[in-house]
Amino acid sequence: MSYSGGSPQKRVIHGRGFTLSPKRVPHVMGILNVTPDSFSDGGRHFVMADAVRHATQMARDGAEIIDIGGESSRPGSDGIGVEEELGRVLPVIKSLAGRLNVPLSIDTRRAEVARAAVEAGCGMINDITACRDPDMARVIGEFGVSVVLMHMKGAPKSMQVKPTYQDVVREVRAFLEERVLFLKHQGIEDDRIIIDPGIGFGKRFRDNLDILSELQLLQDLGYPVLVGASRKAFLGELLDAAPGDRLSGSLAVAAWSHRLGADIIRVHDVKETVDLLRVLDALEYPR
Repeated sequence: MSYSGGSPQKRVIHGRGFTLSPKRVPHVMGILNVTPDSFSDGGRHFVMADAVRHATQMARDGAEIIDIGGESSRPGSDGIGVEEELGRVLPVIKSLAGRLNVPLSIDTRRAEVARAAVEAGCGMINDITACRDPDMARVIGEFGVSVVLMHMKGAPKSMQVKPTYQDVVREVRAFLEERVLFLKHQGIEDDRIIIDPGIGFGKRFRDNLDILSELQLLQDLGYPVLVGASRKAFLGELLDAAPGDRLSGSLAVAAWSHRLGADIIRVHDVKETVDLLRVLDALEYPR
């Protein structure tokens, strides 16, 4: 198998205060869950000092973006209020903004939270609802941040209750294309838009594999593609492994996503992923 990282469709990504230039291997986004109930690491970084320490270590390990989330989106999770979400993420963002030299991303579905997070130091918004909040596009345009548009069928509380598709890859593609056009009509520039097929968000086991096998159909839309499969349930089903024991599966998906030209990989295990990509790049470009 030949691994190919350099895709001609890769684009520059501009966010507020940063630029990510195309490169042979994907950019690595480190996950920072400031929550008590996330599916894989809930509670581990809920205390601010632990969150800051972990984010700092991920940056040292090679993360090029730190994605900070205060509301769990695991299957079956209940939402929280705006004030609670702000109370979780803002102290961490304010502490990291003056400490790290890598971009910060806010993982939120609420424009009110996104606005406060951007004002506190985030340059990217990662929105699992693809800007369903009617004010989200206004925040993106006003502050010039980049945005990740993710596909999710339903809501976290019920998204894994018998999701169905006729053709999952084309349905996901059509949804993302529609959301991209929506943002473009709001005046958002192409170089601020990233698309994410939403692995594990309202998807059956086979759906996740089909999406990953046909990533190039999403790349054909012409926008950077983010893949977030780290420690996801389909890997647990495939490997019969608990979330903390899914590193091998997560790395396999990272290698596969690199082969198909993904632009960003969102992961829990930053050092291991960065090392993997470094070795793959050296093997393909030994000189």
